[in-house]
Amino acid sequence: MDLPDVSISLAHHNRAALVGQSCPDKMRQVLEPDRCTAARETISQWADYKPTALHRFDHLAAELELDSVYYKDESTRFGLGSFKALGGAYAVQRVLRQALAAQLGDAAISLDDVNQQRHPDLVDNMTVVTATDGNHGRSVAWGAQRFGCQCVIYMHENVSPARQQAVEAYGARVERVAGNYDDSVHQVDHDGRQNTWQIVSDTSYPGYMEIPCDVMAGYTVMTTEAMDQLPNSLIPTHVFIQGGCGGLAGAVCADLWFRYGADMPHLVVVEPQPAACLYQSALAGSPQVVHIVDESLMAGLSCGEVSLLGWDILKAGARHFLTISDAPVAPLMRLMAAGAGGATPVVAGESAIAGLAGLIGAVNSPQLAREIGMDTNSRVLLFGTEGATDPALYRELTGARVEEVIPPGSQS
Repeated sequence: MDLPDVSISLAHHNRAALVGQSCPDKMRQVLEPDRCTAARETISQWADYKPTALHRFDHLAAELELDSVYYKDESTRFGLGSFKALGGAYAVQRVLRQALAAQLGDAAISLDDVNQQRHPDLVDNMTVVTATDGNHGRSVAWGAQRFGCQCVIYMHENVSPARQQAVEAYGARVERVAGNYDDSVHQVDHDGRQNTWQIVSDTSYPGYMEIPCDVMAGYTVMTTEAMDQLPNSLIPTHVFIQGGCGGLAGAVCADLWFRYGADMPHLVVVEPQPAACLYQSALAGSPQVVHIVDESLMAGLSCGEVSLLGWDILKAGARHFLTISDAPVAPLMRLMAAGAGGATPVVAGESAIAGLAGLIGAVNSPQLAREIGMDTNSRVLLFGTEGATDPALYRELTGARVEEVIPPGSQS
């Protein structure tokens, strides 16, 4: 197998990580296990819910001289093509329930009342709003349409027209913002408060923590599915996870810790070099802001400000932080489409392959591989967080249409 050459730009060993310890109570207070259980129970009741596939990439494992590599494929999640479907829409359901309970003076209003649209006239007058690079906004818009409320999505100037159209297809209104993703988050916070809209963000900041907790709880559906799908109660030795603002990585870290305790895998966070806010925060030992000058091709990971909730978990749970360039993105997307990872071709979007790139880059660096503990006994879990969420860009980068990689009807 001809693997693309992947180099790690920057690497940091987080010596503050709590290695070989059960999940501490302070981590459980950041993202409570009961909150995650409630999210999984609710989302599993949604129409069309089913676990996404977990692929075993034997060829890739052999090439990298590892015991095994598993890849959780989120490209089919609820037809939205990304794990984000789990978080944003669930948080919409939660905020609508809370708003209805407050308006009706009835604490007994349930999440199922929202799901079944039992108060359509009231919900129709409610508006949810968020900022997005694409996938989270699509989830919020889908949730708004599903539950019957209005929706406004803020997108910065570099988000592709295709991603705007995907959001608008669910009935949302899109507002464009000059600058980058972090600028759009700030604008949503301002406009949401001015218009008394319900802000449903996937990143947390001072004064805004509760709803991002629900978003993160929704993400643990993906992690728990993956752990349940691993054969023979296998426990991964390593997990390479995408960075971004840290909400996803923090949720994955917490859920792994809840399940495996002191045996929690070695968690490695991988970010684009131009947007390495988590790496810089780990280096400094406190949250840092990165001013993004050049947007990464991995648009969903191009975040300059950390989610405080995610950071609170990762500062104790993530053992390494790595950064990569955009160079291996398209080659690895093509590799996945060709089925080189195993017997199954996979539609992997730009952000989906960050963990894979980090894994290959770590193995390519003997010193880093030793530090991370990569060897022939390593059992690696990766999360393919998105499919072709921008089909035109996917075809440009891979030379193939989605239906050529996965023929219609071939995937149940």
